[in-house]
Amino acid sequence: MSSYNCLFSLGSIGGLRGLLLAAFAWCAITAASFAEAPTADATDSTAIKPAADKAVEKADEQTDKAKAVPKRLPPPADAQPMPGAKNVWINRNTHTVYVDGAVSLRQGVLEMFACPKGTKEHESVVALDCKAYLVHTSLLAVGAKSGTPVRFVEEYIPPTGDVIDVSVQWIDPAGKRQTARAQQWVKDVKTGKAMTCEWVFAGSGFWKDEQTGKNHYMAEGGDLICVANFSTATLDVTAESTQANDGLMFEAFTEHVPALGTPVRVVLTAKPAADKPADGLPANGEPADGVPAKPVKLQ
Repeated sequence: MSSYNCLFSLGSIGGLRGLLLAAFAWCAITAASFAEAPTADATDSTAIKPAADKAVEKADEQTDKAKAVPKRLPPPADAQPMPGAKNVWINRNTHTVYVDGAVSLRQGVLEMFACPKGTKEHESVVALDCKAYLVHTSLLAVGAKSGTPVRFVEEYIPPTGDVIDVSVQWIDPAGKRQTARAQQWVKDVKTGKAMTCEWVFAGSGFWKDEQTGKNHYMAEGGDLICVANFSTATLDVTAESTQANDGLMFEAFTEHVPALGTPVRVVLTAKPAADKPADGLPANGEPADGVPAKPVKLQ
């Protein structure tokens, strides 16, 4: 063998030996790194969960959210639907009107306890799913007598009309039916206690559109069940209560009001005068002042 060939063979052997040594070193480093890596034990809470488990957790979370959504009350069993109204029922025997709506405010000063939906939710605890005139005609239908709205001439003249008891029904997160007087959801800012004023059926009024000649019920602007005196109120409080922003007497009683959006049913029970039968006629059979012999449709 020539000297050149010997040198080539020795060089090749040396190169091969170097490659083998490098390969062994790489294997040793890789094995050490795997030995140091933590393993996902079945009991380890930090282990990565399978995609199926994550899907189950997400479904459970959505179910919990669905359960948390407040439920609507079923239609009152002792009442009949008011014609032309989807969410209003009446019971002539008990002089009661039922109106569905939802909680619209839990914190802040108030001018209303309840307004028609889409009007004054920013200052009303409840927004009702009906027009104001339907509440008026429903009260007439159960025998309530409207009076006169508040007047400010030289002095304050309070609103008049039959006293209307107002209460609220709803289903709590535990699925239990709850009832409270509406006054419990309204706080007197001076005393820090629930409002004690009663509501009367003042009856609001009408304004005439000169272009169309049609009469419009004033309370449609939002003044349905008021806690500040308005000459346009359907129901108003019996106490003098300013509507000036810096002198509002009432605010939402946050601790008593359920979550925003909770479906509620406002229950209006008329307390007709003792000498007036439920049909709106006094003992002599003649229509009382301001009460039609038959229900009228308000425009």
